[in-house]
Amino acid sequence: MYLYAMKFWFIFLILIFSYPLLAENSIQKDSLKVYWKQNFATGIDLNQASFSDNWKGGGSNTFATGWYLNHNATINNSSWRLISDLSMQVGFLQNKTQSLRKSVDRIFYEFKAGYRISPKWDFYGSTNFQTQFFQGFEFGKKNKKGIPVDSLVSSIFAPAYLTTSLGLEYHPQKTFYTRFGIGSLRQTFVFDERISRAGLFGLERPGDNIRNQFVFQLLFNVEREIFENVNMKLRYSTLIDYFRFGVSNGMVHRLDANFTMKVNKYLSTNLQAVLFRDYDQDPNWQFSQVLSMGLAYRITK
Repeated sequence: MYLYAMKFWFIFLILIFSYPLLAENSIQKDSLKVYWKQNFATGIDLNQASFSDNWKGGGSNTFATGWYLNHNATINNSSWRLISDLSMQVGFLQNKTQSLRKSVDRIFYEFKAGYRISPKWDFYGSTNFQTQFFQGFEFGKKNKKGIPVDSLVSSIFAPAYLTTSLGLEYHPQKTFYTRFGIGSLRQTFVFDERISRAGLFGLERPGDNIRNQFVFQLLFNVEREIFENVNMKLRYSTLIDYFRFGVSNGMVHRLDANFTMKVNKYLSTNLQAVLFRDYDQDPNWQFSQVLSMGLAYRITK
């Protein structure tokens, strides 16, 4: 099964890097000069605190570090709106009383090709993929004997989500757009047998590795500079299962909010929050928030 996952990952990477080439060839007739506007950013975040053994103010020795990489490429001309968006992020923290743990872990890639049918409306096709780098645990869960243990709940490709969508996209202004994915397929992959046997992430039967859902996708995206050197990006997405329409577990909601404050050429501060609800994972809302500051390197062309 791991070999199958590696084959899938290899094919996925080929598709990622071939999309821009295929898209560029398809629009050569539209413009004499075709080029991608690209933005690349990567950075490292560090956070550390230490206290002497006789420190009376309270506190615990802690160390946290994180890494991120973002790459965005776009083409926007009279016929096409193309976007290639890659985001990878991972972070760890450790304090005196606990072992090393993850604070953030995400792999996300999306490619979208939109063909203009009017100044504000496009017919689009998109593919996005999401998974994580490392194993995830539920800490402190007690076993049958009442002993706290760390329970494995996720890993790379367990789960992984591949969503392919066709529909209409509306652009009322440059900083905002919304999508209506009338025909969308959401595929859930769970390639870790330990997790698939537990029947997590909406698998129909324990031991299954793939789940297919025919869904309607609604997406809102806002990206703008709200103050000088302060950028805001909000992305809300909901998926509605056509075969479970009107049922509470037939919808998936996700809101990503990201605020980036550029201090200077090499320093930046980032505030990131995620609000998420998927009944196949947990009936309650899930929330995560990360505030970080560190070194950043950017290339724009």
